[in-house]
Amino acid sequence: MQVKLAKPQGPCAGVDQAIEVVDLALKVYGSPVYVYGWIVHNRHAIEPLAQKGAVFVEEIKHIPRGAKVVLRAHGVAPTVWDEAREKYLDILDATCPLVLKVHLEVKRWARDDYTIIYIAHEGHPEEIGVTGEAPDHVVVVGSVEEAERVVVSNPLKVAYVTQTTLSVDETKEIIQTLKKRFPPIIGPQTSDICYATQYRQDAVKNLAKVSDIIYIVGSQERSSNTNRLFEVAVSCGVPTYFIEDANGLNKDQLKDKNVIGVSSGASTPERILQAVVDKLREFGADDIEELQGIDEDITFASPALKRLRKEAERKRK
Repeated sequence: MQVKLAKPQGPCAGVDQAIEVVDLALKVYGSPVYVYGWIVHNRHAIEPLAQKGAVFVEEIKHIPRGAKVVLRAHGVAPTVWDEAREKYLDILDATCPLVLKVHLEVKRWARDDYTIIYIAHEGHPEEIGVTGEAPDHVVVVGSVEEAERVVVSNPLKVAYVTQTTLSVDETKEIIQTLKKRFPPIIGPQTSDICYATQYRQDAVKNLAKVSDIIYIVGSQERSSNTNRLFEVAVSCGVPTYFIEDANGLNKDQLKDKNVIGVSSGASTPERILQAVVDKLREFGADDIEELQGIDEDITFASPALKRLRKEAERKRK
């Protein structure tokens, strides 16, 4: 029995940066360090930080005045910043730079009085943060059907942006629909869907060509990008299962399967993927191979992370 690993998969630069911000803040300042929301959408990434003293909260009011607070990778609305400043919190912003790009696009077009159609999943933390930049100008659209029905105040002044973790193919259809309805519509100069999301979806398509069964490792409940990987695999016609970790593997599902494909979401820690591979070895897999794919060498270093690295270096001296 063979195991084929998608390439790339697992943590992206935005996730690595966010985790490092929390981890370094704990080393530099000690516990507690408060984190607004889940820093990334995977409990296996969250739990080690909580054990070190990170305190995860859903509302700023639960954070003591003057405390350290890390803002999640998915970004937050301006009202959250306002609340944090009112409590004199020391803010460490771990927002992914690619999410910040969408925030800036919305602010720019809102200043020019455009209706901004935001292609996103309503209620996702990233959607809440971006919409909060200009709630009177943003309309959320999550499907082709919604794109066909959306109403705007001025069809001559319409722009669109997208959530960074969506399906590339599905988003393309929605954008095409919007362009047919509103020919003057403008969009970002480069796609808002992040490189990591696109690369991982392409890698799953390649994985599906050689696999008898596919496992997608990550948080089905919370992770948007991981859910999109599952949908891509299913659309390729390969039996696909969503598992959070190695405990989700079922040996009975592997009967008569020669090639097992494995991919994982951008917030899934490497150790969880390795545990899945180890479990498959216990089930009889004797050939583990990583498929050819893109080598990711992108890293992010936000002002917050640069500050923490300097303070950590100063502390070591």
